[in-house]
Amino acid sequence: MSSSSAMVRILIKGGKVVNDDCTQEADVYIENGIVQQVGKELMIPGGAKVIDASGKLVLPGGIDTSVHLEESFMNATTVDDFYSGTKAALAGGTTMVIGHVLPERNESLLEAYEKCRNSADSKACCDYALHIGVTWWGPKVRAEMEKLVRDKGVNSFQMFMAYKDMFMLRDSELFQVLQHCKDIGAIARVHAENGELVSEVRDLLGITVCGAKEALDLGISGPEGIEISRPEELEAEATHRAITIANRAHCPVYLVNVSSMSAGDVVATAKMQGKVVHGETTTAHTVLNGMQYYHQDWSHAAAHVTVPPLRLDPNTPNFLMSLLGNDTLNVVGSDHRPFTVKQKAMGKDDFTKIPHGLPGIQDRMSVIWEKGVIGGKMDENRFVAVTSSNAAKIYNLYPRKGRIIPGADADVVVWDPEGSKVISVENQVQGGDINPYEGLRCHGVPIVTISRGRLVYENGMFTCAEGSGKFCPLRTFPDYLYKKMVQREKCQAVKAVEREPYTGEVVAVANSGKRDTGSSDLDTPTRPCTRHGGMRDLHESSFSLSGAQIDDNIPKRSSARILAPPGGRSSGIW
Repeated sequence: MSSSSAMVRILIKGGKVVNDDCTQEADVYIENGIVQQVGKELMIPGGAKVIDASGKLVLPGGIDTSVHLEESFMNATTVDDFYSGTKAALAGGTTMVIGHVLPERNESLLEAYEKCRNSADSKACCDYALHIGVTWWGPKVRAEMEKLVRDKGVNSFQMFMAYKDMFMLRDSELFQVLQHCKDIGAIARVHAENGELVSEVRDLLGITVCGAKEALDLGISGPEGIEISRPEELEAEATHRAITIANRAHCPVYLVNVSSMSAGDVVATAKMQGKVVHGETTTAHTVLNGMQYYHQDWSHAAAHVTVPPLRLDPNTPNFLMSLLGNDTLNVVGSDHRPFTVKQKAMGKDDFTKIPHGLPGIQDRMSVIWEKGVIGGKMDENRFVAVTSSNAAKIYNLYPRKGRIIPGADADVVVWDPEGSKVISVENQVQGGDINPYEGLRCHGVPIVTISRGRLVYENGMFTCAEGSGKFCPLRTFPDYLYKKMVQREKCQAVKAVEREPYTGEVVAVANSGKRDTGSSDLDTPTRPCTRHGGMRDLHESSFSLSGAQIDDNIPKRSSARILAPPGGRSSGIW
């Protein structure tokens, strides 16, 4: 605990304390960076700063589970570093962020982690933790994951089923990573899109680097291409596949950036089946739709390019907000990855070169309050759950964070439910010259933010110091994910059938030198022909879109005389 926070005494008086399960009228006394007392008529020592919260709500500080600060991605670097980004978070009522570290292929996970820590520790204004991307797989990655968990305070890893030839893992690799996550007690975050088909769709449209002419001929080089090339059925398919792979690996799965109604339905179905699945969506996907990509102003359309893309169906944001309200989706993050218009313009002639990402670290809480609480999708307790408490539970921080009780970290926000503001790039603290929520009036704003027991933001004024935030080591095996998985393994354990051994005769098999039919599928060669004679059985063939087929060397008859057609011969009446 820093010396500055150890000297601060704060009494928040006259407000309503809102946790994820209850609301009560109570005062909150803070000392030494810790919530010391919650209740009425508290006995406190003198010298405390009194904050009048009459008519206001007192909330646990928000936890933003997905931010990209000081990150290089698609030949561009995000315009917020850990100082400006966390400062903007505090202005919006968020007191902890979890950033991403995305190593290049074949780059050491440990080295990428240390590089990020060296920069963030001296800049962060609020508490932070890190997700590490598993962007390739091998024995070195396996060993480094164990070291990161054991020695570096990391408990979550993110895998990608998209970004082919960049971050994407094959299904077999994903299965092994999920098994390893389960063994070390880590949280397995999965970005689910069918990367193979996204790539194929782009090729068919002629929108790869080598097919720019065809793209221009079709007129599909603008931002609308991001929505065309990544339809929601590819997200839904990958979501189902990720859940299936995780279920086979006996690993809890945490799906990120859920963006469509069909993917949301897949998550809901899996939960109803009892699978250990958790879902995170983003502020943008719960508020905006994909018609932005068809705006006549290229810069406006490009400003909204993110992955998965915003969906064309105008009902999608309302649907996703409803899933947050009913606990099908558990968490909403900003997925803050801010770029400028000039950076987006790298893809002015080819949408595949537009850097993916939207800002939102500052506006997440107010936008969700406006569209979720004011919109009638959730109450103030559920708002606390999806913006703070559930994240604390999932990442093993609860109840130290995500709850206002004695002994918890003093990360507290005084929230004015009657206050309002109009979001604008002109008055934002976060970086960049783009704000996708431009002009949105939000009812419900933070007026005081307390981080680690220090008053860091009050009525638009900052008193936070660069580097005053701390890295939060995260413990493994969070009960919120693993308790249920352990119980499922106990009740679903497979057992051999106890029976008397077979004592009858066994047919003799002549050893003709052929491979044993009991060999694994991986060792079984593809058969060039099937039981249907000269014709291919497409159910069993290795049919390829490339044109050349595995049985092209087998001559085929141009015609065949049918002596006994199905149903018998005709009577000749025709």
